[in-house]
Amino acid sequence: MSDVTIRHNPDRERFEVLVAGTVIGKAAYKAYDAGDSPQRIFYHTVINEEYGGQGLAGRLATAALDETVAAGLRIVPVCPYIKKFLTKHPEYAASTTATTPAHLDYLSGALAARAGA
Repeated sequence: MSDVTIRHNPDRERFEVLVAGTVIGKAAYKAYDAGDSPQRIFYHTVINEEYGGQGLAGRLATAALDETVAAGLRIVPVCPYIKKFLTKHPEYAASTTATTPAHLDYLSGALAARAGA
């Protein structure tokens, strides 16, 4: 698939996969800074069903995690896909922070506030 683009959309706090200019997948995150180090809590990754099985989720995860590390941010994996991806890619271990109750409380509040907006 040659017309695939992966981009960071910081205004929507997500990385996106586009095919022919149409968003067909995303890796959503929330920015989190508890004072010790800025982090990205990855909480949802999805590829539209008709594009499944083409390796796009892996390409998306790689781009999202590479850019997160390059920006000096820690990876906090809440999303099941990102968690599984990290088990197969130990090169990100030094940049990963284990999910804590504080992360989950923050994420829950942030998503609830967005849903109410």
